Amino acid sequence: MKVEQISVFLENKPGSLEHATRVLRDANINIRTLSLAETVDFGILRLIVNDVEKANKVLKDSGFQVSKTPVVAVEVPDKPGGLHSIMEVVSKEGINVEYLYAFVEKSGQNAVIIFRFDNPEKAIDILLKHKFTVIPGEKLYEF
Repeated sequence: MKVEQISVFLENKPGSLEHATRVLRDANINIRTLSLAETVDFGILRLIVNDVEKANKVLKDSGFQVSKTPVVAVEVPDKPGGLHSIMEVVSKEGINVEYLYAFVEKSGQNAVIIFRFDNPEKAIDILLKHKFTVIPGEKLYEF
């Protein structure tokens, strides 16, 4: 039920993000969702893509430092309190959220939240127990 996310370390300078997106475009890799965090010297581009192995290879071949990280995708109604319903359950169980980002497939329907939990296996078990929709990687890559 986990999803593979690619993390790409980028220099914090003009053109770095363009270069990474060009490499993915040229390899016909579709970005499903992304997050970009930065510091003074570098940024971390986190990506969910339609072909993890190919993206990993072409980015590495182009000189990028790339790693893969297991994350969890959870679908919730796109309405006030959707995120809180998940946070309430995982916090009661002592699960820490290291980071998250989200996207909405169609406005007013469902949001998909990508979580990096400190214990993804336990988080998945608890979320399923509480009837949340955990999206497997294979399905998410096709959205």
